[in-house]
Amino acid sequence: MRTQNWARQVWAIVVKDIAAELHTREILSAMFVFAVTAMLTFSFALDLRGAVGRDAAPGVVWTTIAFAGTLGLSRSLAREQQTGGIAGLLLAAGDRTVIFFGKSLGNTAMLLILEIALLPLGTVLFDANLLRPEIVLVVILGTIGYAVAGTLLAAIAVNTRAREVMLPILLLPLIVPLMIPAVQATAGLLEGLALAEVNNWMRVLVVYDLLIVAVAMLTFEYVIEA
Repeated sequence: MRTQNWARQVWAIVVKDIAAELHTREILSAMFVFAVTAMLTFSFALDLRGAVGRDAAPGVVWTTIAFAGTLGLSRSLAREQQTGGIAGLLLAAGDRTVIFFGKSLGNTAMLLILEIALLPLGTVLFDANLLRPEIVLVVILGTIGYAVAGTLLAAIAVNTRAREVMLPILLLPLIVPLMIPAVQATAGLLEGLALAEVNNWMRVLVVYDLLIVAVAMLTFEYVIEA
């Protein structure tokens, strides 16, 4: 019963965030415009066609996701602070992990929606099949780790004056251990390797996800109440 109540509270936060975004569309719109502009700029400025495009596609796609994602992560908690939602969440949720998992799942959903548009666009621009199930799996694993790390650091940055600047400064160095295996696994799969042949990179992604979730669970209560 306690687990079911916890899950319902988490789901309520996710639904609230998605409903708020559907009403305003401020986060997805900003991320989408930035991401599409960045990918088009890379494609035309660097003339990424043929084999060159396929070689560059993993780095361009993951770099675009990382930078576009910071826009959404920054706004996700800033909106709560501006409307007084943080205080309401702290009062409503007895367990602070409810807030953490609710916000993390909401941010993950936003990023996955963005990636649903980016992967087909990248497939067309770079002549690389980014819609393979194995690549989608890599994207999902990378997105989970990115969203969890970003949610934790957004909770830290939201209480600073320069939160829009502070979040990228804190987040980008932290996700380097995530970006390297994500790019390497994506590149290997685009080169025609089987999933088993990039298994070591996949393991690094899974370990990173588990470690960042553990760290966030241990520190989120202190961060959100600081």
